[in-house]
Amino acid sequence: MARMRILVVEDERRVASFVSRALRENSYAVDLAETGEKAIEMATATTYDSIRLPGLSGIQVCRELRDAKVDTPILMLTARGLVEQRVEGLDAGADDYLTKPFAVAELLARVRALTRRRTGTGRLLRYADLELDRHERRLTRAGRTVTLTAKEFALLEFLMSRAPEVVSRSEIIEHVWDVHFDTGTNLVEVYVNRLRQKIPDEGNSKLIQTIHGVGYRVKTE
Repeated sequence: MARMRILVVEDERRVASFVSRALRENSYAVDLAETGEKAIEMATATTYDSIRLPGLSGIQVCRELRDAKVDTPILMLTARGLVEQRVEGLDAGADDYLTKPFAVAELLARVRALTRRRTGTGRLLRYADLELDRHERRLTRAGRTVTLTAKEFALLEFLMSRAPEVVSRSEIIEHVWDVHFDTGTNLVEVYVNRLRQKIPDEGNSKLIQTIHGVGYRVKTE
């Protein structure tokens, strides 16, 4: 998977808003749970690419998720930095630990590291003459830079990471937009058309293909 869907579990609204905003501004789809019970309910019902948990209260949530065979990477955020507490969280099943206060740049770097481990992909995605740099948020085609908006980048990243597999419209909505997205809108189609305008087909070969009744894919003939 490419455009990552993240569950933020935080009962302190100011922190939850700060973390969620930072992630969304970097094109992640973000859901928010204010309680451990809600987090477990959401994480067992939806496939997430990463989960942010508060420190001590998150340990039990982490254990329950692992007991439920949820293997989503978990990053613990805590104001407490004692070694014993970090060890307890990691032993409970967390994959990484970040102590408050933290820089947004470090949070994003840790998210990228966790999602690389999960997806098995690194900084660069390449397909045909496209090269997408996840860190620099840059797309080039045959060496020429193509300027994309955040959502255009997120959509193309998701399609390229699954290429040449067909990706359903519901999967795109789930990973590129958040849980409150109106599934009746034609916004997915609008953004696919925008990408086609910025990355035009060459000859009779369609790069971003519509598979009617199924979804979309990036594929060369």
